[in-house]
Amino acid sequence: MALFWCTEALPLAVTALFPVLLFPLMNIMDSTTVCREYLKDTNMLFIGGLLMAIAIENWHLHKRVALRVLLITGVRPALLLMGFMIVTAFLSMWISNTATTAMMVPIAQAVLEQLHKSEMESSTASQASENINKAFELQEKSTKPDSSKETEEEGDSHVLTVEEDRTRNENLREEKHKKFCKGMSLCICYSASIGGIATLTGTTPNLVLQGQVDELFPNNGNIINFASWFSFAFPTMIMLLVLAWIWLQILYLGFNFQKNFGCAANASAKAKAKQAYDIIKEESKKLGSMKFAEIAVLILFILLVLLWFTRDPGFIPGWATVLFNKNDTSYVTDATVAIFISILLFIIPSGISNNDRDKHQTGSKSKIRAPPALLDWKVVHQKMPWNIVLLLGGGFALAKGSEESGLSSWLGSKLTPLQHIPHPAIALLLCLLIATFTECTSNVATTTLFLPILASMAEAICLNPLYVMLPCTLSASLAFMLPVATPPNAIVFSYGQLKVIDMAKAGFVLNILGVLTITLSINTWASSLFQLQTFPSWANKTGTCP
Repeated sequence: MALFWCTEALPLAVTALFPVLLFPLMNIMDSTTVCREYLKDTNMLFIGGLLMAIAIENWHLHKRVALRVLLITGVRPALLLMGFMIVTAFLSMWISNTATTAMMVPIAQAVLEQLHKSEMESSTASQASENINKAFELQEKSTKPDSSKETEEEGDSHVLTVEEDRTRNENLREEKHKKFCKGMSLCICYSASIGGIATLTGTTPNLVLQGQVDELFPNNGNIINFASWFSFAFPTMIMLLVLAWIWLQILYLGFNFQKNFGCAANASAKAKAKQAYDIIKEESKKLGSMKFAEIAVLILFILLVLLWFTRDPGFIPGWATVLFNKNDTSYVTDATVAIFISILLFIIPSGISNNDRDKHQTGSKSKIRAPPALLDWKVVHQKMPWNIVLLLGGGFALAKGSEESGLSSWLGSKLTPLQHIPHPAIALLLCLLIATFTECTSNVATTTLFLPILASMAEAICLNPLYVMLPCTLSASLAFMLPVATPPNAIVFSYGQLKVIDMAKAGFVLNILGVLTITLSINTWASSLFQLQTFPSWANKTGTCP
């Protein structure tokens, strides 16, 4: 399965179905038990989160948020870069990284084109005025009869100089514009990948981790939930986003921070910025005022996030603990909340105005047509990536099969020599391994393959399994170097402004920064948040660890 997932000889979802065929034939697990692994609580959380994302996309709420933030940040180079990164990262926390990138790149292109057009116009105008001044000077000289020959020579040399200057300036402007375009393209695809790590539903590897922890350690007390994950991953995401912003700024805008922030801008530069700002303003105006459907989706989204955070925050009893828990058993999970909000999306109408009620007279009776719901199944069917649901299930089935057959224990025992290496060094080495591996394979396949092995290794050396599983899950999202590494990279690469070497050069440094940031987070705030310095009782299945 690992070979098929890495080479994608078969579609990922088809490979994920192998356990249904092979495990019963090999007498590892019976068919009923294997099939039960394919639709678990984590899959339902994934479906619920995606239904909310589809509703947001369907009513263009994400575009409104994006344009509003860009209006706040402005269009000065460094701030424009930061504005696009903040918007992309925020949106990819809640909707798919691919959809976020696909929506943000055209907006970025429009702004960049306007900036370039304004720059060309202002430079042409300044060049024309300079030529007029020179022409006046030459005219004055030509009135003197003695210097007619000198004037002709000066005039010819001046024409050549002006031509050379203009060509050189145009080349410099083109080069500068190309570099800024590259920086902007990379900032969007990188921040889409970085933003996804912040929430449990932001990217699929996070859900794979939650599913694997619940699968391998059933008595873990729901340690990975929306609130605990956010507390750990959100600060990591902020740090990585700031580092990416600084690195891309240095690489594509240069070290002139005063110029990058527009502190020493002249009148023509301010005029160019205003024109680009007007483009964003015009796009925002086109959306008009918020419709009832957008307001309803926004309220449901805020409600979903609030319910996720307050279900079991950890430091105080959550609403689920107080209302629904019985005998220390959690009946309500994050998936329950996601499905509840998703069902509301299919019930609440998309409009309440009288225009939506068309009364058709049929004899003495009037027929009232109700407005459609906020979400309908046709849209869901078009946009839902059902293959990922099967891929998640295949990963859980593979983990269960590895446990039942004893493969996980055997692999874990072979990795016991690692106990002589300091724990931070183990985490760092594994992060580098996963970050390298995820450049060539799907990040979901990477986490699905590695997490059960890492859990067995941690058990064998009496190390808290989360100490290696958490950083490796985040490292699977550090796919920055190649266009094929992740869909956001492929989208920006398809616009033709980037070469593979551009992405590799920027991505290599960002990969190193990412691994170092994750290693720092796992040894500081995550350590106290998840009690990573102690070996938990729920992981001590064999009873050999103290």
